[in-house]
Amino acid sequence: MELRHLQTFLVVAEEDGFTRAAARMGYAQSSITAQIQSLEAELGVPLFDRLGKRIVLTEAGRRLLPHAKDMVRMHGAIRETVVLEEEPAGCLTIGAPESLAAFRLPAVIREYKRRFPQVKLILKPGKCTELKEMARTGETDLSILLQPKLVDPDLIIENLVEERMALIACPEHPLVKASVVTPEELRNEVLLYTETGCTYREEFEQELRVCGVSPEVDLEFFSIEAIKNCVMLGLGLSLVPLVSVQRELAEGKLCCLQWDDRSQRMTTQVVYHRKKWATPALKEWLALLSRYAEGWREEGQREERWLEEARNGRNSSLA
Repeated sequence: MELRHLQTFLVVAEEDGFTRAAARMGYAQSSITAQIQSLEAELGVPLFDRLGKRIVLTEAGRRLLPHAKDMVRMHGAIRETVVLEEEPAGCLTIGAPESLAAFRLPAVIREYKRRFPQVKLILKPGKCTELKEMARTGETDLSILLQPKLVDPDLIIENLVEERMALIACPEHPLVKASVVTPEELRNEVLLYTETGCTYREEFEQELRVCGVSPEVDLEFFSIEAIKNCVMLGLGLSLVPLVSVQRELAEGKLCCLQWDDRSQRMTTQVVYHRKKWATPALKEWLALLSRYAEGWREEGQREERWLEEARNGRNSSLA
């Protein structure tokens, strides 16, 4: 049963005629007649008695009238609450690796929840390769990745900020005093790695292999926080996103070695399926994330200056 046929039935009943109904709806009278005939054929009963130039609802027509009104009213309510809803609501599922979930997103999430309390946020952790597939299959509404710049015809991709990497050590480590640290100088060092499949770990290992370096001992961790604590205790060195160690560097608990990170730099980027319908909740998240990314890029410029000053022994503050 087509909704438009019920809408036409209601107008014909209100106007007491096909001609006035056609004028009101902007249809040809033949179209109005055809729609009513189609509805009558589907129900198997006449809805109007044609009494000369007048029409009168039949008993079946009178019984249909309140139900038709309810269905048209319900259709309007559905459009108002689902299709035309302007205030973000519902659920938004976001995929992100630990480094971004812990050190980039908390402030974004706090402001988003303050502005849109009706939206339920679900944060799904994972490796960037897994998170990309979640965005492709719709398991997440969007994923935020930390990896080399991605190209994928199925995904809409927005590059947010280039992330500097930091080769960190405890303040007492001998390499802290080195003006430059090369892959060769890591040959006998203990390296603390993030889990297998981490994109920046893979880039780092590739850089060492190209230089013919394979450290004697390496340890693998799931958590960046665990890595930082172990480095502070002098258990080894580690390459991590600079954003994840800013506080410890500023407090002097960790040191950033003079390592050329250009080949290992990653990009924080947001991805979602090209054919995904952008709900109000998703649109507002993307807009807020884009605004925060402007600050992250400005912060990155300050980091560049801070690292340059640190090389020259002039400053230890990121403020």
